Amino acid sequence: MDPFQYENLFYDPLHGYIPFVSQGRQSGESTERQLIDSPWVQRLRQIHQLQTAWWVFPTAEHTRFQHVLGAMHLASRSVGRWYRSLKQSVADVPSLPYVDLLMRTAALLHDVGHGPFGHFFDAHFLCHYQLTHESLGTHIIEGPLAGLLGDLRQTPAGRIGADERLEPGQISYLICRPRDRDTGTSAPRWLRLLRSLFCGIYTVDNMDFVLRDAYMTGYSPRAFDLERLLHYTFFTQDGLTIHSRGMDALMRFLSARAELFRSVYYHRTVRAIDLELADLFADGRQYLFPHNPVEALDAYCRLTEWSLLVDVGRWCHADDERKRELGERWQRLMAREVPWKMVCQRTVVFAAGQSEAASLLSSPQLLERQLRTFLPRELAELPLRVDIARQIHRPHTRGPAAGHNFLYDADRRRVRPLDAHELYRQLPISHRICRVYAHDVGVGEQITAALDRILGDAVEDDLTNM
Repeated sequence: MDPFQYENLFYDPLHGYIPFVSQGRQSGESTERQLIDSPWVQRLRQIHQLQTAWWVFPTAEHTRFQHVLGAMHLASRSVGRWYRSLKQSVADVPSLPYVDLLMRTAALLHDVGHGPFGHFFDAHFLCHYQLTHESLGTHIIEGPLAGLLGDLRQTPAGRIGADERLEPGQISYLICRPRDRDTGTSAPRWLRLLRSLFCGIYTVDNMDFVLRDAYMTGYSPRAFDLERLLHYTFFTQDGLTIHSRGMDALMRFLSARAELFRSVYYHRTVRAIDLELADLFADGRQYLFPHNPVEALDAYCRLTEWSLLVDVGRWCHADDERKRELGERWQRLMAREVPWKMVCQRTVVFAAGQSEAASLLSSPQLLERQLRTFLPRELAELPLRVDIARQIHRPHTRGPAAGHNFLYDADRRRVRPLDAHELYRQLPISHRICRVYAHDVGVGEQITAALDRILGDAVEDDLTNM
């Protein structure tokens, strides 16, 4: 039989050719092509990967669709390299084709619940229904997509056994981050270990988006050494483990990811756009999507950035005065007339043992209230916003087993906690970027003086005035 009639290729600028199954071998089978062409995956073409940063970085027009294809490919590559060590470490591991199919579909669907503006939509819309894009994604995976998923039989790596059937619930388990109370004890051990490829320190998700976002923004054509990171990673009985020879590649990955947060995701203008967008969502959320998405999945499938921006573009002609005023504000935002201007910035780095919760930078609302008390009386009611962006440098390795990453110490010939490595220990735990925004940049000097009086010597002296 001609194998080429069952498989097609995408071309990706980062990963090269990405194979996928395009035709079933037996009647009644569904294929990866059908899943990719489904409305739920195709709608990701209309949701930017960089939620608002595309308004700042002109070439960053890539979407969630390109990202999930890349993540699917990395999932397959990871399984191909690490399956043998997984089978040696854990009993009852399913066949290689089943694990490959499970991981590819989970990677392809890990963002399926995203709404317009990605993670911003989680924080400013889905949270009102006690949802995240991950929890909403489980409703989609176990609802509209369940039948199609259950009929998948083949990946480019092979065909699952006659007694095997893809379980949508296992896909949902993989894509949801473990919570504090989630011990994962009901899931088989092999599935808990595979979860680290979605919820660990370096995952098929973040390895793709670091490469893709760095490439598309112009930050770096090759942000880190993916091949070395894959080569020196394997499973042990403890979990996903990196050989000590791969630590330089891991550190480069973590550094590139941290720099993307500072330079791209937390860019001062990106955060200013987010502030105005938050106000628009707060004032007009009921007009944007007047349903609980779980109860209106068909309508949610049609909600994308394209549909939202077209809708709000018409609001300035609405009969309703409130909606018309909101439409005018949306028009100004889409014209990049952002009212908030950064007037000062400070950065605090937290090392191991330092409490972030006890810091003034734990709450922008608290810091704003204190800041106003230190301003001159005539400025006390000045329109201003405190924005605090937090970036984790050294993810902890404690918690649910799925989040564990470990180090194989070649000198001692044993597996140790990752933070036993001297390079990893030198990373700070996290840092917080504190910025103050106002409508009038002329008040920057007074605001800076007030902020310095509050934060004192704990802050790195990296003031940026506009």
